[in-house]
Amino acid sequence: MQDVDKYAVKAYLLALQDAICDGLAAIDGVASFAEDAWQRDPAKDHLGGGGRSRVLKGGRVFEQAGVNFSHVTGHEMPASATAHRPELAGRSFEALGVSLVIHPNNPFVPTSHANVRFFIAEKEGEAPVWWFGGGFDLTPFYPFEEDVLHWHQTASDLCQPFGDECYPKYKQWCDDYFYLKHRDETRGVGGLFFDDLNSPGFAQSFAFMQAVGDGFLRAYLPIVEKRWQTPFNESQRQFQLYRRGRYVEFNLVYDRGTLFGLQTGGRTESILMSMPPLVAWEYNWQPAEGSPEQLLYERYLKPQNWLG
Repeated sequence: MQDVDKYAVKAYLLALQDAICDGLAAIDGVASFAEDAWQRDPAKDHLGGGGRSRVLKGGRVFEQAGVNFSHVTGHEMPASATAHRPELAGRSFEALGVSLVIHPNNPFVPTSHANVRFFIAEKEGEAPVWWFGGGFDLTPFYPFEEDVLHWHQTASDLCQPFGDECYPKYKQWCDDYFYLKHRDETRGVGGLFFDDLNSPGFAQSFAFMQAVGDGFLRAYLPIVEKRWQTPFNESQRQFQLYRRGRYVEFNLVYDRGTLFGLQTGGRTESILMSMPPLVAWEYNWQPAEGSPEQLLYERYLKPQNWLG
């Protein structure tokens, strides 16, 4: 049996947060990340641990970007978790991860989300129960097909060392997960999503999680660099705010991490860091026939094989 090295995972996640913040701040060129380090009070919260929440606001490129590291510990799993995973009952646990959401100023630059995480539950005298999860996805407002192809090609390339079935499996999982049932549309153009990963062993699973974490900037920054200076008008800005409403709807209705965090008394400011700073809803809005907005709905908000 391979040793499970949670300390190596934590070291990687902290370095990943640094690398992503450095990359985003460099391309913004004006704003920087403010850090909010926090600790949980076990006596009050029944959970220990803490984290580093970093937020960039009012930048040249990014209206808001949040990159959060958290490491939460507990003496026993909540009943809501053990109901679905009875093997976790009576175990202490640790949950570590980096999560981020980026809301650009320019409607031609997509919103993007990524996270990588590790969970381990331990009990004296028994083997630990552990798994990795994560992924990244892209939510454009005015898509360019070459950007979508680059995004998925990067995802496919990082998956390739882990087998031919890796990208199709986790791409499909992403399409299924980031789907707004009440709107009958995807949140964006997808990417990768995986969870409960512990096979074929710790080393390989950890390597895949690192490939996803390291692949995010390679997938996203070239798109940002290409689009952030594209001229836009007020109508396009308003459409961006309207489509951000879908992001809020998904996070508050479906997202597992958001719901778990809020329902278990997690740190609200860090959990809701993913929300856009400005958003708009409009009753029964419909895109004009033949418009770029209609193209988003008809061409891009439908699961498909982007790489042929």
